[in-house]
Amino acid sequence: MVQDLLQQSLMKAIQQQDSLNNEESVVPWFYRILRNTVIDYYRSKASEKARRNDFLEEAKLLADDHVPSLDEVKATVCRCLDDVLMGLRPGYSELIRRIDLAGETVSVVAKDLQITPNNATVRLHRARQALRQSLEQSCGVCSTHGCLNCTCKESS
Repeated sequence: MVQDLLQQSLMKAIQQQDSLNNEESVVPWFYRILRNTVIDYYRSKASEKARRNDFLEEAKLLADDHVPSLDEVKATVCRCLDDVLMGLRPGYSELIRRIDLAGETVSVVAKDLQITPNNATVRLHRARQALRQSLEQSCGVCSTHGCLNCTCKESS
């Protein structure tokens, strides 16, 4: 883990080398990059843990003791998702595919798209809203229950 974080920090430093104004400030500049990388890592872990805990609480409320593995959940995701994603604006589709489906961080995607992380977060929120609306139009009742065990393709 430490080696991965150091490697990510070095990659960010190489990518952001133009932002270095004074050669005497290299150490504080790199320290800031390293600190931000570590903070991003722990934030993503905390977010992941919170999502897992929310899921476990919901499973308990539904009196379902079986917690499905990620492979089981992926297999039951709505079959319409790919079609609906293709119908969204290309920018929205890309954000959802990269951040929500591929697990990339908002900051990495924002850097790649040459926008600020805040802008990327706003766009991702709008993309998710558009996806939700499109799924509701496409799947109806199925989408209100999280599109698990989707049957909307079977009925068409």
